[in-house]
Amino acid sequence: MAGRLENKVAIVVGAGQTPGDTMGNGRAISILFAREGAKVMLVDRRLGSAEETGALIAKEGGEAFAFQADATRPEDCRRIPEKCLEKYGRIDILVNVVGIGTGDRRTLKINEEDWDRIFEVNVKTMFMTCKHVVPIMMNQESGSIINISSVAAVAGNATVAYKASKAGVNALTHSIAMRYASYGIRANALMLGLMETPMAIEGISQAVGMSKEELIRQRNANVPLKGGMGSAWDTAYAALFLASDEARFITSVMLPVDGGQSGKVC
Repeated sequence: MAGRLENKVAIVVGAGQTPGDTMGNGRAISILFAREGAKVMLVDRRLGSAEETGALIAKEGGEAFAFQADATRPEDCRRIPEKCLEKYGRIDILVNVVGIGTGDRRTLKINEEDWDRIFEVNVKTMFMTCKHVVPIMMNQESGSIINISSVAAVAGNATVAYKASKAGVNALTHSIAMRYASYGIRANALMLGLMETPMAIEGISQAVGMSKEELIRQRNANVPLKGGMGSAWDTAYAALFLASDEARFITSVMLPVDGGQSGKVC
Protein backbone atom coordinates (compact mmCIF):
# COMPACT_ATOMS: atom_id res chain seq x y z
CA MET A 1 0.00 0.00 0.00
CA ALA A 2 1.45 3.37 -1.04
CA GLY A 3 2.16 5.94 1.63
CA ARG A 4 0.22 9.19 1.84
CA LEU A 5 3.26 11.15 0.63
CA GLU A 6 4.52 8.66 -1.96
CA ASN A 7 6.71 10.30 -4.64
CA LYS A 8 6.72 13.64 -2.83
CA VAL A 9 9.75 15.65 -1.74
CA ALA A 10 9.67 17.50 1.57
CA ILE A 11 11.95 20.04 3.19
CA VAL A 12 11.77 20.23 6.98
CA VAL A 13 13.52 23.30 8.38
CA GLY A 14 14.33 22.51 11.99
CA ALA A 15 14.59 18.74 11.51
CA GLY A 16 16.95 18.27 14.45
CA GLN A 17 16.11 18.92 18.06
CA THR A 18 17.47 20.05 21.38
CA PRO A 19 18.50 17.19 23.71
CA GLY A 20 15.81 15.86 26.01
CA ASP A 21 13.70 12.95 27.21
CA THR A 22 11.17 13.17 24.38
CA MET A 23 11.09 13.86 20.65
CA GLY A 24 10.94 17.30 19.04
CA ASN A 25 8.39 18.40 16.45
CA GLY A 26 10.82 18.63 13.54
CA ARG A 27 12.23 15.17 14.09
CA ALA A 28 8.80 13.55 14.45
CA ILE A 29 7.51 15.29 11.30
CA SER A 30 10.57 14.18 9.33
CA ILE A 31 10.30 10.55 10.45
CA LEU A 32 6.56 10.35 9.78
CA PHE A 33 6.87 11.95 6.34
CA ALA A 34 9.56 9.42 5.41
CA ARG A 35 7.40 6.56 6.69
CA GLU A 36 4.64 7.79 4.38
CA GLY A 37 6.90 7.68 1.33
CA ALA A 38 8.37 11.19 1.11
CA LYS A 39 12.01 11.92 0.39
CA VAL A 40 13.01 14.37 3.10
CA MET A 41 15.64 17.11 3.20
CA LEU A 42 16.56 17.56 6.86
CA VAL A 43 17.63 21.14 7.49
CA ASP A 44 19.09 22.32 10.79
CA ARG A 45 21.81 24.67 11.95
CA ARG A 46 23.13 21.74 14.02
CA LEU A 47 24.18 19.28 11.36
CA GLY A 48 24.78 16.47 13.85
CA SER A 49 21.22 16.67 15.14
CA ALA A 50 19.81 16.57 11.60
CA GLU A 51 22.04 13.57 10.89
CA GLU A 52 20.62 11.83 13.97
CA THR A 53 17.15 12.31 12.50
CA GLY A 54 18.43 10.93 9.20
CA ALA A 55 19.86 7.86 10.90
CA LEU A 56 16.47 7.11 12.47
CA ILE A 57 14.83 7.42 9.06
CA ALA A 58 17.45 5.21 7.39
CA LYS A 59 16.98 2.58 10.09
CA GLU A 60 13.32 2.32 9.02
CA GLY A 61 14.22 2.14 5.32
CA GLY A 62 13.26 5.72 4.47
CA GLU A 63 15.14 8.22 2.33
CA ALA A 64 16.50 11.51 3.63
CA PHE A 65 19.59 13.66 3.72
CA ALA A 66 20.85 16.22 6.23
CA PHE A 67 21.82 19.76 5.29
CA GLN A 68 23.36 22.38 7.55
CA ALA A 69 21.79 25.82 7.30
CA ASP A 70 21.00 28.68 9.65
CA ALA A 71 17.59 29.94 8.58
CA THR A 72 18.31 33.38 10.03
CA ARG A 73 20.88 33.84 7.24
CA PRO A 74 19.39 34.84 3.86
CA GLU A 75 22.19 33.13 1.93
CA ASP A 76 21.55 29.83 3.74
CA CYS A 77 17.83 30.11 2.94
CA ARG A 78 18.67 30.57 -0.74
CA ARG A 79 20.86 27.46 -0.70
CA ILE A 80 18.20 25.21 0.85
CA PRO A 81 15.94 24.86 -2.24
CA GLU A 82 18.96 24.83 -4.54
CA LYS A 83 20.34 21.78 -2.75
CA CYS A 84 16.95 20.07 -2.69
CA LEU A 85 16.51 20.54 -6.44
CA GLU A 86 20.03 19.28 -7.04
CA LYS A 87 19.28 16.15 -5.00
CA TYR A 88 15.64 15.38 -5.81
CA GLY A 89 14.56 17.64 -8.69
CA ARG A 90 11.43 19.12 -7.11
CA ILE A 91 9.92 20.45 -3.88
CA ASP A 92 6.39 19.42 -2.93
CA ILE A 93 6.31 20.29 0.78
CA LEU A 94 7.98 22.90 2.97
CA VAL A 95 7.63 22.68 6.75
CA ASN A 96 8.97 25.53 8.88
CA VAL A 97 9.50 24.37 12.47
CA VAL A 98 12.13 26.78 13.77
CA GLY A 99 11.06 28.93 16.73
CA ILE A 100 12.23 30.24 20.10
CA GLY A 101 10.90 32.07 23.14
CA THR A 102 14.21 32.69 24.87
CA GLY A 103 14.43 36.05 26.61
CA ASP A 104 10.74 36.83 26.30
CA ARG A 105 9.15 38.90 29.07
CA ARG A 106 6.21 41.16 29.69
CA THR A 107 5.86 44.30 27.59
CA LEU A 108 7.59 46.67 30.02
CA LYS A 109 10.42 44.26 30.84
CA ILE A 110 11.57 42.73 27.56
CA ASN A 111 14.64 44.32 26.02
CA GLU A 112 14.96 45.30 22.38
CA GLU A 113 17.64 42.71 21.58
CA ASP A 114 15.49 39.80 22.77
CA TRP A 115 12.45 41.16 20.91
CA ASP A 116 14.45 41.40 17.68
CA ARG A 117 15.94 37.93 18.09
CA ILE A 118 12.55 36.27 18.69
CA PHE A 119 11.09 37.93 15.60
CA GLU A 120 14.15 37.09 13.53
CA VAL A 121 13.93 33.40 14.40
CA ASN A 122 10.16 32.97 14.56
CA VAL A 123 9.01 35.07 11.60
CA LYS A 124 11.88 36.12 9.35
CA THR A 125 13.16 32.56 8.92
CA MET A 126 9.77 31.45 7.61
CA PHE A 127 9.53 34.46 5.32
CA MET A 128 13.00 33.75 3.91
CA THR A 129 12.49 30.03 3.27
CA CYS A 130 9.11 30.71 1.63
CA LYS A 131 10.62 33.50 -0.47
CA HIS A 132 13.02 31.02 -2.09
CA VAL A 133 10.75 27.95 -2.24
CA VAL A 134 7.54 29.54 -3.54
CA PRO A 135 8.95 30.35 -7.03
CA ILE A 136 9.80 26.66 -7.47
CA MET A 137 6.31 25.63 -6.41
CA MET A 138 4.87 28.25 -8.80
CA ASN A 139 6.73 26.62 -11.68
CA GLN A 140 5.42 23.22 -10.61
CA GLU A 141 1.92 24.69 -10.07
CA SER A 142 1.65 22.79 -6.81
CA GLY A 143 3.00 22.73 -3.29
CA SER A 144 2.12 22.65 0.39
CA ILE A 145 3.65 24.97 2.98
CA ILE A 146 3.15 24.27 6.67
CA ASN A 147 4.31 26.79 9.26
CA ILE A 148 4.47 25.93 12.94
CA SER A 149 2.64 28.57 14.94
CA SER A 150 1.15 28.58 18.45
CA VAL A 151 -2.16 29.11 20.22
CA ALA A 152 -0.29 31.92 21.96
CA ALA A 153 -1.11 33.93 18.82
CA VAL A 154 -4.79 34.03 19.80
CA ALA A 155 -4.88 33.12 23.50
CA GLY A 156 -3.74 34.92 26.62
CA ASN A 157 0.01 34.89 27.20
CA ALA A 158 2.05 36.54 29.93
CA THR A 159 4.91 37.38 27.57
CA VAL A 160 4.73 39.59 24.50
CA ALA A 161 7.30 38.84 21.78
CA TYR A 162 6.49 35.15 21.34
CA LYS A 163 2.76 35.90 21.10
CA ALA A 164 3.27 38.74 18.65
CA SER A 165 5.70 36.72 16.52
CA LYS A 166 3.32 33.77 16.25
CA ALA A 167 0.53 36.15 15.23
CA GLY A 168 2.99 37.25 12.56
CA VAL A 169 3.45 33.64 11.45
CA ASN A 170 -0.32 33.34 11.04
CA ALA A 171 -0.48 36.57 9.01
CA LEU A 172 2.44 35.49 6.83
CA THR A 173 0.79 32.13 6.19
CA HIS A 174 -2.50 33.75 5.27
CA SER A 175 -0.78 36.19 2.91
CA ILE A 176 1.10 33.43 1.08
CA ALA A 177 -2.00 31.24 0.88
CA MET A 178 -4.10 33.96 -0.73
CA ARG A 179 -1.43 35.35 -3.04
CA TYR A 180 -0.34 32.01 -4.53
CA ALA A 181 -3.50 29.90 -4.42
CA SER A 182 -3.95 30.37 -8.18
CA TYR A 183 -0.64 28.53 -8.67
CA GLY A 184 -1.88 25.49 -6.76
CA ILE A 185 0.15 26.34 -3.66
CA ARG A 186 -1.46 25.74 -0.29
CA ALA A 187 -0.21 27.40 2.91
CA ASN A 188 -1.45 26.48 6.38
CA ALA A 189 -0.24 26.84 9.96
CA LEU A 190 -0.42 24.55 12.97
CA MET A 191 -1.16 26.45 16.16
CA LEU A 192 0.38 24.23 18.80
CA GLY A 193 -0.69 24.17 22.41
CA LEU A 194 1.23 22.75 25.36
CA MET A 195 3.46 20.01 23.96
CA GLU A 196 5.83 17.66 25.77
CA THR A 197 8.91 18.30 23.65
CA PRO A 198 12.53 18.86 24.71
CA MET A 199 12.47 22.58 23.86
CA ALA A 200 9.39 23.05 26.03
CA ILE A 201 10.25 20.84 28.98
CA GLU A 202 14.02 20.96 29.30
CA GLY A 203 14.19 24.54 28.02
CA ILE A 204 11.49 26.04 30.25
CA SER A 205 12.47 24.06 33.36
CA GLN A 206 16.01 25.41 33.11
CA ALA A 207 14.84 28.95 32.34
CA VAL A 208 12.46 29.21 35.31
CA GLY A 209 14.33 26.96 37.73
CA MET A 210 11.52 24.44 38.09
CA SER A 211 11.87 20.67 38.13
CA LYS A 212 10.76 18.90 34.98
CA GLU A 213 8.31 16.83 37.00
CA GLU A 214 6.56 19.89 38.43
CA LEU A 215 6.54 21.66 35.07
CA ILE A 216 4.97 18.63 33.39
CA ARG A 217 2.35 18.40 36.13
CA GLN A 218 1.40 22.06 35.74
CA ARG A 219 1.27 21.94 31.96
CA ASN A 220 -0.81 18.76 31.94
CA ALA A 221 -3.30 20.41 34.30
CA ASN A 222 -3.76 23.33 31.89
CA VAL A 223 -4.91 21.15 28.96
CA PRO A 224 -8.71 20.65 28.80
CA LEU A 225 -8.58 17.34 26.92
CA LYS A 226 -8.05 14.23 29.01
CA GLY A 227 -4.46 13.03 28.88
CA GLY A 228 -2.69 16.36 29.29
CA MET A 229 -0.05 17.71 26.93
CA GLY A 230 0.34 16.65 23.34
CA SER A 231 3.47 15.13 21.85
CA ALA A 232 5.54 15.78 18.76
CA TRP A 233 3.64 12.95 17.08
CA ASP A 234 0.40 14.91 17.44
CA THR A 235 2.11 17.73 15.57
CA ALA A 236 3.49 15.32 12.98
CA TYR A 237 0.15 13.68 12.16
CA ALA A 238 -1.53 17.06 11.74
CA ALA A 239 1.31 18.15 9.44
CA LEU A 240 0.99 14.89 7.49
CA PHE A 241 -2.66 15.57 6.79
CA LEU A 242 -2.00 19.12 5.60
CA ALA A 243 0.90 17.94 3.43
CA SER A 244 -1.08 15.13 1.83
CA ASP A 245 -3.47 15.22 -1.11
CA GLU A 246 -6.27 14.54 1.38
CA ALA A 247 -6.01 18.27 2.21
CA ARG A 248 -5.95 19.37 -1.45
CA PHE A 249 -8.87 21.78 -0.86
CA ILE A 250 -7.55 23.24 2.41
CA THR A 251 -5.50 26.43 2.48
CA SER A 252 -5.14 29.52 4.69
CA VAL A 253 -6.10 27.48 7.77
CA MET A 254 -4.63 28.10 11.24
CA LEU A 255 -5.29 24.68 12.75
CA PRO A 256 -5.15 24.39 16.55
CA VAL A 257 -3.39 21.25 17.78
CA ASP A 258 -3.86 21.99 21.44
CA GLY A 259 -6.18 19.65 23.32
CA GLY A 260 -8.82 22.38 23.51
CA GLN A 261 -6.68 25.20 24.90
CA SER A 262 -7.75 27.67 22.24
CA GLY A 263 -11.37 26.91 23.10
CA LYS A 264 -10.85 28.79 26.33
CA VAL A 265 -10.93 32.10 24.44
CA CYS A 266 -14.44 31.41 23.10
